[in-house]
Parts: sequence; C-alpha cells; structure tokens
Amino acid sequence: MSYSLLFLLALQFCLGSASGTTLTSAHSLELTTPPTSPQATAAWLPPGGTSWAEGGTVSQPLSNFTGSVDSHGTCQCSVSLPDTAFPADRVERLEYTAHILSQKFEREFSKVKEYVQLISAYEKKLRNLTVRVEVMEKDSISYTELDFELIKLEVKEMQKLVLQLKKNFVGSTHIIDMLEEEIRNMTLLVEKLESLDQNNVLSIRRQILALKTKLKECEASKSGLVPATPPPPAPGRLLGAAGRILWILNFWCFSLFHQNMQNVSLALGSCSHGGVVNISAPSVIQLNWLGFSYKYGAWGRDYSPQHPERTLYWVAPLNTDARALEYYRLYDSLDNLLIYSHFRDYRIRYGQGGGTVAFNNNLYVNWYNGRNIAKINLTTNVVDVNRPLPLAAYNNRFSYANVNWQDIDLAVDEQALWAIYATEASTGNIVISKLNDTTLEVISTWVTKQYKPSVSNAFMVCGVLYATRTLNTKTEEIFYYYDTNTEREGNLGITMRKIQERIQSINYHPFDQKLYVYNDGYLLNYDLVFLQTPRQPV
Repeated sequence: MSYSLLFLLALQFCLGSASGTTLTSAHSLELTTPPTSPQATAAWLPPGGTSWAEGGTVSQPLSNFTGSVDSHGTCQCSVSLPDTAFPADRVERLEYTAHILSQKFEREFSKVKEYVQLISAYEKKLRNLTVRVEVMEKDSISYTELDFELIKLEVKEMQKLVLQLKKNFVGSTHIIDMLEEEIRNMTLLVEKLESLDQNNVLSIRRQILALKTKLKECEASKSGLVPATPPPPAPGRLLGAAGRILWILNFWCFSLFHQNMQNVSLALGSCSHGGVVNISAPSVIQLNWLGFSYKYGAWGRDYSPQHPERTLYWVAPLNTDARALEYYRLYDSLDNLLIYSHFRDYRIRYGQGGGTVAFNNNLYVNWYNGRNIAKINLTTNVVDVNRPLPLAAYNNRFSYANVNWQDIDLAVDEQALWAIYATEASTGNIVISKLNDTTLEVISTWVTKQYKPSVSNAFMVCGVLYATRTLNTKTEEIFYYYDTNTEREGNLGITMRKIQERIQSINYHPFDQKLYVYNDGYLLNYDLVFLQTPRQPV
C-alpha cells in the first residue's frame, strides 16, 4: 500500500472534511483535530468500525492506523506506514559501535605500550642484577647484609611488577573477549543489513561492476568499428534511484562508445584534430625508486612508430645535485613499474638535466657540461651517436623557470624527435628544431617569441609546441603554443593540476596520448583532450 493511499484513508477515517492536520513522525502520521459535533464524530467512523468513546481507540484489522479521542475531546489518529527505506538507524548504531570499539582498542593498545616500556626497564634491571649476583658469587670479597637487602628489594619490585602485569593482562583478556563478541555481533548486523538492502545498494554495486566491464568492451571495440547499439531507455521507464543510476551509467557507456567511434581517426598517433583543448586530473603513479631526495629528473614511455603498443617505461632521476644524470631504470610494463619489479638498471656518466626522452628504443640525453646530444641504445646502454646542437646555449644559460640545467629539452611527438632550447641570437627565446633521430642532425628550425626562462616546461604534440607556466603551488597552466606546421603562435588557458610545487619535466607519448610528468620526485601522468575538428589554416 502506498504512502498516499494510507494518508487518504487516515484523513477519511479521522477528519472527513475537517481541518487542522499535523504530521508528527517520519514513520507514523498523527492527525489531530477537535471534533465539531457528535454527529460529525459518528460520520468519521469507517464501515464496520465501532463508536468513539472517551479515551477509546478504534482499530481496524485490515488497516494499519488507530484513532482516539483524548480527555479534551481532541481527535488523534496515528497511521503506521511500512518502513521501506534502508535501515539508516541501524547503520548509525553500527558506526557508533565501531567508534566505541576503536576507543577501547586504543586504550588497550596504550596499556600494551606502557607494559612494553616497563618490561624493557625491568629487563635492564634484571640483567644488571644478574651481573651483580654473578660477580658476588665469583668474588672472594665478603658483602654486608645491606648489599643483599638491596638485591632483595629489587627482586621484590620486579615481583610486584609481574603480579601487576598478570592482573592487568587478565583484565585485558576479558576486555578482548568482549571486543571479540561485539565484533561478532557487528558482523551479524552487517549481514542482516545486507539482507535488508531494500534500496538495492548491493544490486547497484554489482551493476556498476558489470557496466565497468561493458565500458572496457566499448573501449576495446573502438578499433573494430562495431555497429552502435540503440540508446538505453529514458529514466522515466526505470523505477527508483537504482534505475536512474543504471540509466546514467548506461548512457555514459553509450556516449563513450559513440565518442570512440568518432575518435577512431584521432587515435594511434593520428594528428587529425584541432590541438589540445583540455587536460585531465593527474594520476599519481608512484615516487621515483631512489626516494624523496631525488626531486629532479624525467620519466616516460618509449615510443616506436613501428611498434606503438610497446610498453617500455623508463625512469631517470637526477642526482641530488639536480644536474647529473647517472642512473636510469627500465620496466617492461606499467605493472612492473608500480611494484618496482623486473627492472633493469643502467649507469651512465655523462647525462645532464631533465630534458631526457626515449624514442625507437634509444634514450636521448644532453651531454654533461656541453651542448651535445647523446643517443644511447636501451638494449646495450652504449652511446651510438654524440653530436652538438648548433648554437644552443647550455649550462644554465637559458633553462626553464625553477628548473636548472635544462637548457636543452628533448621531446617526441607523432612526427619526429625535437629539441627545445634557446640561443644567444634568439636572446633567450625558445628555438624549436626537428632532429634526425638516427644521426641527430638538425632538419628544420623555428624561432618563437616566447622567452624560455619564463616557461616552467614544454612538450610537443603533432608539431605544436605547448609551454606551461606556474600559477601557484598546486596549479600549472598551458598558456602558450607555437605551431611549426603553420608558424602560428598564440595563448591558451588550460589549467593543469599538480601534487607538488615544481614540475621538472614533461614528456608526451603519441600512442596513449598522455603526458608523463616528473613532479618533485613523483611520477604523474595526464590524459590530453583534443579538439574534434582540425583548426582552420591561417
């Protein structure tokens, strides 16, 4: 029986057409009004009901409401509605019980700490006493009665401690038994709450897990061009909060599927988009394997156009001087990186700064104390090529803001290997050069109007330079771009969150379209969002 029907029955039973109704309870309705006349009172009786009496009660076997008239002649009607909601009061009691148990546990735990301290202290005393007794046994010197009395006194103190500990531990054992019993009761209550899950909380949870599986299938199907399924029904056809949540999740999956169908041409290293328009919140992968002291460095995923799905991750923290790159580590999968497992460590003695990048199974670094770029084979850790970058400033002449020794920043995108740097001729403005990744020769060069030391870092996407700057300790901004395809530059306003104050390096991976950011020793990554339609040429 619905709430509205019960409410109407109660009104018909108690009031008829009278006014003055009041609601007094969340689980019952009490309707109070003074009767206008005995005739009106008689008119209120439902079929089959008995007459009203002073202080009497009318109860119907087929109705869950009762009525009465008090000593002042006021009609009172109480309607008990079925409790179809989730038992929140029991959950509150469960939370309160858990809080009490936590307090009891903390008290017992503090006692254990005190006992441990006492036992440690008396353990030292006992050790000293043992030594003294052994000395007295071996020594031929005669001791006075006072010496033995002191030893007896110390022994008695330890005996008292043992008795005290024994007594307290007995009491604690009783408390622990009580805690165990209460925890068992809590477990039963949770199981009962699960059985009373009338709002389908558990059902929703299972549906969400099922929909997550569907979302994975949606993502997997974007490369297969599977025909789109019809949209889910409107929320009006589904009943309750569970239905609305399921409709929202299904609609999300459906929208994601269509978006993936539209973005198939944008995936797998394609540049048929209008550039970066937004960025996701950061995902914290982990702290670098050397620890908190190694705040400077770089990390990323090796990109190979021939094998774009390859999952070779590299982490290259600088030494604590924030300059020398001496060690780097390779992982064959992100899972191995997360648990510091199945890695390969390599050492080099000539790296400098956090402008490192990996491309086609090679690591490219700035050579220490110069403008050279070194190409290191990731399989053999051997330098295959070492070539200077013409006219590039080096050794902190035009490094990024808040980051030293990164005058030469190497980058990779869908098109090529790039060098981001500055020269004396450019008066510190950013210079972009496309490099031959085999010989490290410069193919083309562009000079921008953006001063490099005012930029916190930069990266390349589809031949477009994106530069960042610091807004505050928790926020960066992608504020500037330069398109080498059109030689067009301009300003942006894309907010980029971070977890630490300084960003030391940013590397872009064309296949997964993520940014790999080294943030004060932490390894972060971000998803980039692109404009669906290509920008119109100038």
